[in-house]
Amino acid sequence: MIGKLVAQDVLKIKRKGIWFLTFLGPFGVVALQMVNYGVRKAYLLQQSDDDWAYYISNVSAFSPFALILGIAILTSFMASIENETNGWKQLTALPVSKMAIYLSKFTVLVMLLFLSSILLALFSLSYGVFLNLGDEIPYLELLKYSIYPFLASLPVLALQLWVATVSKNQGIPITVGVFGVILSYSAYVLPDWMIWKWPSLLNQWNEPMINVLFGLTFGAILYVIGMVDFMRRDVK
Repeated sequence: MIGKLVAQDVLKIKRKGIWFLTFLGPFGVVALQMVNYGVRKAYLLQQSDDDWAYYISNVSAFSPFALILGIAILTSFMASIENETNGWKQLTALPVSKMAIYLSKFTVLVMLLFLSSILLALFSLSYGVFLNLGDEIPYLELLKYSIYPFLASLPVLALQLWVATVSKNQGIPITVGVFGVILSYSAYVLPDWMIWKWPSLLNQWNEPMINVLFGLTFGAILYVIGMVDFMRRDVK
């Protein structure tokens, strides 16, 4: 049943521009480096002892808040589709549980964001090769700084989906999302317990995997809280 719900949700977003946004996010992040290196490549290469590592750090500096903004937009779109078509009421009239409905929405969003993360790694790799940064390509580092922020952002995804599904006015989750983008932009000064800092992979221990573990753990907790709240609400 979950598979059918996921397939239906994928069909619903087919002509809503969401797939384009999934592509646009990672492309936009790398496009910023196209401008950056296109204008001052010689200067940037002079600043680095390891050209690939320096390039990856430049890309990863922009990916967290692009990711958080993308989460806000995608979750709002997902909820607004149901709001516009009275889809919540139709879905709950089917012989499926609210838990399955909520899980389906979350699953589709995770798929979209994972795809976006993979595209970020591919775009970063392609432009890095184009820049001729060196023959020893750090494939694992490229994957790490593309996938880890996504895993660390799961609490933000769970929170945004929760807010989007219970809000009739989608301006509310968008506002929360913009607030999150501003916070992620200031990740260097945020305390380690704030979920909007985790996609930056910064912490006092200087260990990115800690943020990933926080993301997986608290993402699951916020998902369960949001799902339980959704199940208890009357859909009108």
